[in-house]
Amino acid sequence: MGVVTLDQVDRQIARGFRFLRFSPDIEAAFRKDYVAERVRLAVIWGVIGTLIYDLVYFGDRTMMADVFTALVFARFLVFTPFVIACILTVRRWRNALLYDSLSVAIAVMGVTLPMLAATQSASPYLFVYQNGNSAAFLFFVIALRPRFPAVLVGLALMCASHFTTTQMTGAFDAVTYSGIITFYVTLSIFLAVSAYFLEQKDRQNFLNQLRAGLLYGQLERNAERDELTGLLNRRSLARICEGLWSGGKHKTVAAILLDIDHFKRFNDVHGHIEGDACLRAVSRCIRDTVDEASFVFRFGGEEMLVLSADREPLAALAMAERIRVAIEDLAMRHRGLDDGCVTVSLGVALAAPAETTLERLLCDADSALYEAKRMGRNTVALAGETLVDARVA
Repeated sequence: MGVVTLDQVDRQIARGFRFLRFSPDIEAAFRKDYVAERVRLAVIWGVIGTLIYDLVYFGDRTMMADVFTALVFARFLVFTPFVIACILTVRRWRNALLYDSLSVAIAVMGVTLPMLAATQSASPYLFVYQNGNSAAFLFFVIALRPRFPAVLVGLALMCASHFTTTQMTGAFDAVTYSGIITFYVTLSIFLAVSAYFLEQKDRQNFLNQLRAGLLYGQLERNAERDELTGLLNRRSLARICEGLWSGGKHKTVAAILLDIDHFKRFNDVHGHIEGDACLRAVSRCIRDTVDEASFVFRFGGEEMLVLSADREPLAALAMAERIRVAIEDLAMRHRGLDDGCVTVSLGVALAAPAETTLERLLCDADSALYEAKRMGRNTVALAGETLVDARVA
């Protein structure tokens, strides 16, 4: 299943879904939601439905006394264990098609079993008795609520079973039998139309909930991202650092604080529009250079911060050097400098979370950054030591 985007959902809402089908990614998400909801209710409806079905035992005793033993066998020793097996199956294998198929099987069996016994009965109450199957039709569509194609298949099979077994009883003349057919066909049409609109409403609600969730996620992401660069902002820094510092999960945290060299001069010479473009390019370069375990923030102005957990000093320095080289390799023109190239200076600091605070770590990284600038810029410096690059801006 692919990742569903807000644009996909908006297009689906605009396009509609007359045939009760979404685009593949949204349909896959709907099926997952659908089966989770049905499985959650499977035990409840299984217990209620089986209880109602088995309580007809009392009707069997009064109306169908001559085949009572067969009906007890069908209800308690065939249908009830089958429903229990279906519930266990859908809870074990959560699949929308499986749920639909078992729902149809339960419905058809529920209609067929008592009427098969009734074919051997001479009871004068057969007309009243067969009307009880209308409850199975209602339960199938309203309680089990499989998807619309399964509803059509289930209703057709239930009608076929009921009409066949009713005719096999031989208890009804042509007029009565045609009345039975008319009643169940009308009921099935009504239920099929209702099922269509019920699923349409379910799908519309699903789209609305999906869109609301995606919008909320987008708002959350936007609230934690710098609008210009797309990097994490200072608000997200507190949340992420809470995770890095909590529970003693990490031995060390490395902070790389970097600053674009002579950025004020860049803005003065190139203008703020190109200055913004420079910030975006540097930000993209940093994101592309660091690994997935690192967090990249716009710390303020032209300052960027990279935080990474469980990093050895040499590994942190190597990452900082990769960032420095990658930005230099962009070869962005800087007309305010003799060499004409945008570069960055970087300060690296490491500490164990149990032994320091974020503020102390950032102060150490800031001191290392100023040391890198003092040593000539386009340089990486480690807090407590200085590593000087041969290139000087």
